[in-house]
Amino acid sequence: MIAQTIQLSLAPVFVLVAIGNIMNILTTRLGRIVDRSRHLQQLHAETTGVAHDAVVVEMRYVDRRIQLIGRALLLLVLSGLGIGVTVGSLFFNQITGIAHLGDVTATTFFIAIALLMVALIYLLLETRLVASTLRLPPEFLELERKDL
Repeated sequence: MIAQTIQLSLAPVFVLVAIGNIMNILTTRLGRIVDRSRHLQQLHAETTGVAHDAVVVEMRYVDRRIQLIGRALLLLVLSGLGIGVTVGSLFFNQITGIAHLGDVTATTFFIAIALLMVALIYLLLETRLVASTLRLPPEFLELERKDL
C-alpha cells in the first residue's frame, strides 16, 4: 500500500519541481530588474528635463515589474506549500486510514494548481509589460531600406 501512495505522490512532486523551475526563472528576472532599478536611481539624480522624465517613466515600469514578479513568487511559494500538504495528506491518509482525508488532498491539490495558474498569469503580465516598453523606435529599424 505504501508503494501505491508513493506512486500517487509522484504527480504532485513533479508539479513541485515545475514550481521550483518557474521560481528560478522569476528570481533571475527579479535580479536583473533590481540591477536596472539601481542604475535608474543613479540616473534619476544625474538627469534633468526630458531625460529625467524618461528615467521616471522607466522607473515606474520597473516598479510595476517588481510588484508583478513579487506577487507571482508569493503565489508560487503558496502553491508549493499546497503541494506539500497534498503529499503529506496522501501519506497521512495511508497511515491513519481516515477516509475523509481524500477530500483534503483533492482540495489542497486544486488550490495549489489554481495558485500556480494565477502566478503564471502574473508572469505573463510581466512579460507583456516588458514587451510593451521595449519597442524599438522605427528610425532604428530603417524600414525605408529595401536592400535588407
